[in-house]
Amino acid sequence: MPEIPLLPNPADPRLTRRISGTDQTGAETEISVVEERPLTIYLNRQEIVTAMTIGDYPEYLALGFLRNQGMLRADDVVTGVDYDDEIETVVVRTLRETSYEEKVQKKTRTSGCAVGTVFGDMMEGLEGLTLPQAEVRTSWLYALAKEINTTPSLYLEAGAIHGTVLCERDKPLVYMEDVGRHNAVDKISGFMFQHGLGSEDKILYTTGRLTSEMVIKTALMGIPVLASRSGFTAWGVEIARQVGLTLIGRMRGQRFVCLSGEERLLRDVDPASVPEEDRKSRRKSADEAAE
Repeated sequence: MPEIPLLPNPADPRLTRRISGTDQTGAETEISVVEERPLTIYLNRQEIVTAMTIGDYPEYLALGFLRNQGMLRADDVVTGVDYDDEIETVVVRTLRETSYEEKVQKKTRTSGCAVGTVFGDMMEGLEGLTLPQAEVRTSWLYALAKEINTTPSLYLEAGAIHGTVLCERDKPLVYMEDVGRHNAVDKISGFMFQHGLGSEDKILYTTGRLTSEMVIKTALMGIPVLASRSGFTAWGVEIARQVGLTLIGRMRGQRFVCLSGEERLLRDVDPASVPEEDRKSRRKSADEAAE
């Protein structure tokens, strides 16, 4: 298992590009822009999907996508994950023979970002799901928000990107970014699958909106708490309440809103004692930055 925390690498020259332009006054300027490239995912001999991604951690993205789509089972034995940089393709091989032609044919694009998803199959996966009754302390949430928002990242380097962080108590473990919020979640899912990392005591933090699909993916990963700087969709809240997921949004400085799973929250710190975000380190959610 690699050393953790696993963090973004804004210095990686493959992930951003310097591009010249002009500003509002007509003066010449140069900024960093996030790269975007296709990645085709195969499961054994079958092509599954082509996703637009920044290109880092392609093996984790492939594993996590297949796992979250129900194409890779928890007990599957993965015999190989092969990435070919020249043709931008990942092939995941399993001991079990697989065939998902029908599932691939009916895939649909969902809200948020650039990957097709078999939404109905994901909803079916929630039937009978019970999430762990793990405690979450507000002191952990405040500490996580401060550390995550000031961690060097592609967002702070170039913007136009989403971040998702796997946390345990008040410690970030794995921080992934991508042009699609669902890609970032899939990378974390792939990391957890490959390294056998448990989910019962974890918190998932995202810079993106708390949509229905974000809620579903978090629940299917077995993570009991999902938090964000951004806001909610009504369906996302409804599904969170159905599955018993603790859903916390609009986390800014001293403030947050919990719309589901209040019973897990232990308010162990007075919000008035928490300093407001420093203006220099204050960051928008990725949704706002991408607009």
